[in-house]
Amino acid sequence: MAVRIRLLRMGKIRNPQYRIVIADSRTKRDGKAIEYVGIYQPKEDPSVIEVKSDRVQHWLSVGAQPSESVIAILSKTGDWQKFKGLPAPPPLLVAAPKADRKATYEAAAQAAAGLEPAKAAPAKKAAKAEKPAAVEPVEAKAEEQTVAAGDEQQS
Repeated sequence: MAVRIRLLRMGKIRNPQYRIVIADSRTKRDGKAIEYVGIYQPKEDPSVIEVKSDRVQHWLSVGAQPSESVIAILSKTGDWQKFKGLPAPPPLLVAAPKADRKATYEAAAQAAAGLEPAKAAPAKKAAKAEKPAAVEPVEAKAEEQTVAAGDEQQS
């Protein structure tokens, strides 16, 4: 049986998404696969490529023939170079992590309500905690005594 590593198309009309599969060369493009070894989503920015490297290496070692498009994908991940004994390629681009939607929503809600963001509030509490509590009443008592002394002198 001739085994191929090829792409199985999934997705919508203008949004192709592929699975990298191990299949008999005589089956249809989207027919039954022996094993699923990865995914490829070319429309994402940057493209999503996930490959089970150990399984691909196994199938290449037992004689599975990759298609041209799969060779290009495996070259980007470094699996083809590992199989051929060539130097590794530069690392793939990775998408930036998405912002936490809950934190973004809470910050926007507080800004709309006229409140300060939650991150600034603990800093103010910490600043008040550093100030000694005994200083404020002493200053207030001193002002009261000077006012009282001034009233006595005027009488």
